[in-house]
This record gives sequence, C-alpha cells and structure tokens, in this order.
Amino acid sequence: MQTISASAKENCYQLLSSLYGRRADFESWWLEFATAVDQLAQARPPALRQLDAERTRSPDWFLSERMLGYCAYTERFAGSLAGVAKRIPHLKSLGVTYLHLLPFYLTREGGEDANDGGFAIADFEQIAPHLGSMQDLAPLCQQLRDAGISLCADFVLNHVADTHPWALAAKQGDKKYLDYFRSFPDRSVPEQYEQSLGEVFPETAPGNFTYHPESGRWFWTTFYPYQWDLNYENPQVFSEIALTLLRLANRGVEIFRLDSAPFLWKRLGSNCMNLPEAHTLLSALRALCAWAAPAVLLKSEAIVPAAQAAAYLGTEGREECQIAYHGALMASAWASLVEQNVALVQAVIAATAKAPRHTSWLTYVRCHDDIVWSTLKPQVQDLGGDYLSRVGHVSRFLAGQVEGSYAHGLSFQTAGNSEAVHGTNGMCAALTGYSAAARYAQERILILYALACAHGGVPVIYMGDELGQGNDADGWHRQDSRWVHRPYWDESLFEASPSLLQEMKALFQKRAAHPDFAAGQPLQLLDSACPAVLLFKRGQNTLCAFNFSDAEQELKSLDLRLAPWTYRFIAMK
Repeated sequence: MQTISASAKENCYQLLSSLYGRRADFESWWLEFATAVDQLAQARPPALRQLDAERTRSPDWFLSERMLGYCAYTERFAGSLAGVAKRIPHLKSLGVTYLHLLPFYLTREGGEDANDGGFAIADFEQIAPHLGSMQDLAPLCQQLRDAGISLCADFVLNHVADTHPWALAAKQGDKKYLDYFRSFPDRSVPEQYEQSLGEVFPETAPGNFTYHPESGRWFWTTFYPYQWDLNYENPQVFSEIALTLLRLANRGVEIFRLDSAPFLWKRLGSNCMNLPEAHTLLSALRALCAWAAPAVLLKSEAIVPAAQAAAYLGTEGREECQIAYHGALMASAWASLVEQNVALVQAVIAATAKAPRHTSWLTYVRCHDDIVWSTLKPQVQDLGGDYLSRVGHVSRFLAGQVEGSYAHGLSFQTAGNSEAVHGTNGMCAALTGYSAAARYAQERILILYALACAHGGVPVIYMGDELGQGNDADGWHRQDSRWVHRPYWDESLFEASPSLLQEMKALFQKRAAHPDFAAGQPLQLLDSACPAVLLFKRGQNTLCAFNFSDAEQELKSLDLRLAPWTYRFIAMK
C-alpha cells in the first residue's frame, strides 16, 4: 500500500505540474497541498483503511454482474439522511449494491427552484438542515456498507453558489477569492468567449456571464446566474476542492459523481467543453484518491456523444474516472422505442469504445435530468439521416405531441437554432405510457431496463421506476420542468404495481446469476436481419435479444419468436 501511495503521489505531482508548473509559487503550493493530503490519509478511519486494502487487492470489485445501482433525492426518497437507513431493506430486496444520493449539502436559500435542484452548493461541509447534519453521514455510510451498499455522493466540480463563502468574499472585492472565479471588469472579453460557447439553459438562463453590482464585475456562470464557475487555473481552487473531497471520503463516501466535469477548463475560441486540461484535472483527482483513499471511485457526469464520453474513462496509459455515464446508450434506447427500429442503438453500441481496465460504463434508463438528444448526433449523421427531423420526431413523440403517442413527457429547453432538439423530461412510467395504463407499457419499461442490465456496466434504477411511479403533478408548474420526474417516492405503489416490481426483481436476479453480464465481458453485435430486433452476445455463452416493436418477430436462424416489446437472455450451447 505504501508503494502504491508513493507512486500515486508522484503521479499526482506530475499531472498538476503539467498544469501549474510554470508558476513561480508551484513548489511551495505543492508542498503545502501534499502535507495536507498526507494528514488526511493518516486520519482515515481504520474501517476505511481496511476497505482501501481490500479494494486495492480487487480493483474490479465494481465490475461484477451483481453490481446494481439506485439513484434518488434524499428528501423525496426517505425524508432525511437518517431516513435513508429505513429504505435499506427495499434496496436489498432489489439487489442494490450502490446508492447514489443526489446533492444533500447546504445549498443556496430560496427553495429547489433557486438552487438548481441542490446543485448550487453553498457549503460542501454542511448538510442541508432539513436533511440532517454532517454527523448523520458517517453512520449512514456505515449502515449501508454493512448491508453491502456503497454510497455515491454528488460532488459539483465546476461551480459553487453565489452564497458560498468564497463567492461572498469575492463580491466584497477580496482579491484572493476573486481569483477563485472567472470574472471580468466589462463585457468585452465575455463577448469574445460567447462567440463559441453554447448555452445550457437558454430559456431560463441565457448566456454564460452574469453581472454582479457589488463587485462591479461579470462572472462566468455556465449554468444559472447564481452558480459561479470556478477558476481552475488557480491551483488553490484545485487544492480546496480536492481536500474537501478527501474529507468526505473519510466520512465514508465511496463513490463521487463528478458533476459538470466537461466544463472545468476554459479556452477562448473553443466551446470550453472536454478540453485536455479538464481531463488532466480529473486524472489528478484519480491519482489523489489512489494516494489517500484507494477505495474511492470517481464517476464522470459527461452527457456527451459516446466517443467523447469514453475519454473520461481514460486510457491504458492515463487513468481518469473509473465510471462514466453512457448517455448515448440511454438516449438511443428511447429512440429505438419510439421508432420501433434499432438502427440507432446498434450504431451507438458499435461506436462505444471498450472500457479500459478497471473501468466501467454506467447504464441507465432515466435520471434526475432531461434526456439529452445531442448525444446521438454523430450516429444519426453516420446513418445518413437528418438529425433535426429524426430526433426531433422522437422528442415530440415522448412529449405526447405526435398522434398516437402513448407518452406523457414534457419538452425541455433548446437554444432554438437549426441544430437544436428539445430535451425530454418525464418519469419512465410516463414516457412508456405505464402511468396511463397504455398497452404494452410494462413491457416497454422492462425492455429498457433489460438493455441497461445486459449491455455491460453498472446499471442504475431511478427512484420509483421499479414501482411504475409517474410524473409529479406539481412539477408541470415549476420554472424548471425537470421536477416532473422528481416525485416523492410512493410506497402505496407496492400494492398498485406488484407485477412490475416482481418482473424488475426477476430481471436483476437474472443478471446477477450470470457472469457473462459482468462489465468486463465482451459484447458482440449480431445481425438479427430484422429492423426491430437488437441482438448481441455477452461473454461466452449468453445471447441477448430485444424486440423493440409492437409486433411479434421471428428469427428463423435462431428458431426464436419474440412477443411484442420483449427481451430474452438465452444460454448458448
């Protein structure tokens, strides 16, 4: 362990030197930073040190076919951090081994619509009062760990709330903390950047810069005006963020979802996304964890096309995050559902790079965010289709804007240019027609989750999907319509949807019983000779077949009939 730690420390030094080494104060900064990291490594609790040793010996522990995730807002799932422990029996009944709790830190005041659903962090080292206190975190982590469940916590890298102590000091003109952010005395430089920047929330938060009269400066605000982008050209920002992450890891957090990872570095003339320096920062965080908390995993939140997302897993020669969201697989599955044609999902799978050693994709059906259709643009273009027309139809269908649609989703924001398609909001049950009792709705839910389970990676259940929970009625009236798919978990659905819950559990049990579904096993696409049937082989012996249509499909070469909207996992001889 000491040899590995020393190697990781040297690796971290080299990576940070490549970013900051030309600064005259780099060596003194590094000495102070390294001393603080070593102190946190020494302060790591014995139980977590034991976990470090176990996972150092078994770095592929999370690639198992038994790995299954669950994602939820703390308040909406269980009321508080203490309340989450009461949900452990339900999680275990599903086979969950990984629990992602969306942000539970102290956030900007003003309610959920004024803090980006918890992602406007006012202090990483305080818990939102209505969810408990920091003293609740370590006991919850221990209870989950005792149940075989690893806690994943969000960690917002790109920005903090304008009420964070750093931002409050910057507003008062404190030079030290002004340098923690990217700010400008007038609009001249921001206007140059805007020429090549996109907009994340063009309807509710257009532009990328916000004027703050207290300081008389324009601050970079990629997301909302109250979320100030951090200046990672300042090494002090990296050290503050990195040490905070390690302190949370010492409380028992095992996995960190690195929110907004693509936006960390800015360069004039670029779209300021996915830049090499951003990848270097993530590699440095990976080395930091190997140095001081080897049990910890990093998960990148980069909802970009498959080829760009793969970069966040690193390469054989450059380690980065151990887990990356496969947003393109999720979006293409929904497109295939609407089109009753699997060409797009086949193209995405074919374009998906093999994950490097000790890494994995995260596969999912829904999450707290909208479905981002731009992840499919390369595959639509490769297939010779018109992106706006093809994917626009899918988006409109899921928003219930196409005649005959069974879906009850909601269109999200778009910049309104020729390359834009509205994002899609809604719970899985709403988008498949389950909450409206549409024919084959349960089968559509199951086929989507079956693909997430079979593709290879860490499949994640979004809170309520196992019960067929529909949209939150209150969410339709909010400024941020993503709240339609952030309902309070409804226990009454245990009795209302017993068949779906039983079938979901059966699916997860099938996956857990077959080593061919482990993340590291190969996937081989096969030609089904049927536009509606996705066919691939996993591992050595398992054939996976999915009928994405409302008609029975016959695969004569396999002597196989597939009922509408069904999947089959078949042991090959």
